[in-house]
Amino acid sequence: MHSPLDLDLVRRQFPVFGTDAGRWAMFENAGGSYACGQTIDALHEHYVHRKVQPHHPGGPAMAAGRAMDRARVRWAEALGVGEDEVHIGPSTSANTYTLAHAFEELLGVGDEVIVTDQDHEANRGSIERAATRAGATVRVWGIDPDTGLLDPAELEDLLSAATRLVHLPHASNIVGVLNDVHTLVRLVHEASAWAVVDGVSAVPHGIPDVGHLHADVYLCSLYKVYGVHQGLMTVRRPLLDALPNQGHFFNADVVSKRLNPAGPDHPQAACSAAVLDMVLEQADHHGDPADDLRGACDATAARWQVHETDVAAPLLSWLDGRDDVRLLGPTDDSAGHRCPTVAFVPEHHDPLAVATALADREIAVGSGHFYAWRTLEAMGVDPRRGVVRASLVHYTSAEDVARLIEGLEAVLS
Repeated sequence: MHSPLDLDLVRRQFPVFGTDAGRWAMFENAGGSYACGQTIDALHEHYVHRKVQPHHPGGPAMAAGRAMDRARVRWAEALGVGEDEVHIGPSTSANTYTLAHAFEELLGVGDEVIVTDQDHEANRGSIERAATRAGATVRVWGIDPDTGLLDPAELEDLLSAATRLVHLPHASNIVGVLNDVHTLVRLVHEASAWAVVDGVSAVPHGIPDVGHLHADVYLCSLYKVYGVHQGLMTVRRPLLDALPNQGHFFNADVVSKRLNPAGPDHPQAACSAAVLDMVLEQADHHGDPADDLRGACDATAARWQVHETDVAAPLLSWLDGRDDVRLLGPTDDSAGHRCPTVAFVPEHHDPLAVATALADREIAVGSGHFYAWRTLEAMGVDPRRGVVRASLVHYTSAEDVARLIEGLEAVLS
């Protein structure tokens, strides 16, 4: 059992809470979280002292290159993968686009690719289009229209000797439940297919042990994990060796560049691992071993999830108890950990109007389809109208949630 999360420490780690902007109750974290102080400090330090082209001879250039290399090493340790399996690129959408073009050269007529109705369109769309161009058949793993959940038994029915690739989310950015990726990847591998996992909506609630999940590709967006605006992608070495080079021909043998044709933003890549210092500070403060980065990530994830479950419970209960609101996704952890990404449909109010009225109270929520167009359609929700989404993270307080419920009570009534 881990000690409770010290929210005072956490909020001290985020400079925004010491500013006027900190007055806001922030519930659009799934679109992009606040940056922790460690990220902000690292970026300032880099821009002041090392903002030059990296890796050339000379003090600042060599220091910049070492910082980029060190960030990749630290992320490998945190995620439980090899250093040469970590790729930092412009965004998850861009990383997936490049990945899809690489897969396209490996697919052909007679092959099958499976995607899901929980997928973020920026990821599913690239994979699906690449498969179609290659002449492969795309099969859709649908969701339960009432719960929004994926049934693993349906994946087993879809898998066949023709399956080459399965793209699935670790968590939906609408439904909010952590899928049992470890089990799902095992099923995919038993069919001799590749597993690509979109972790964008999961990682803000705990940095996972990707090595344990065994995903061939794992994707996340660092700007949603209290860090820089870059995408991080892990690719297992056997798959990386099989994928054709997408970069410059003279970089074909440089594993960190083969799936990154444009290259990352150098300062942001160099500072990308600063968020791990935040994790280590929390681990040390709470009495967890701070000399084991992977262990610190596990302990911190457990602590974050307990806190998030506690603060989200009143909101989920309140929404579930109203007859003028449809809550999307479950209210508890019975189907897997319930990430506090809470989407709902107000029956008598436009979602944008609800978000605008809450903003007048300095409460920030999102509205729209959030690139989950197919998820909403499958659940019988008009994606053009969209939903209201309130996304909580570990720096969200019970007071924030109380303000949100009070605001919603006034707006919806």
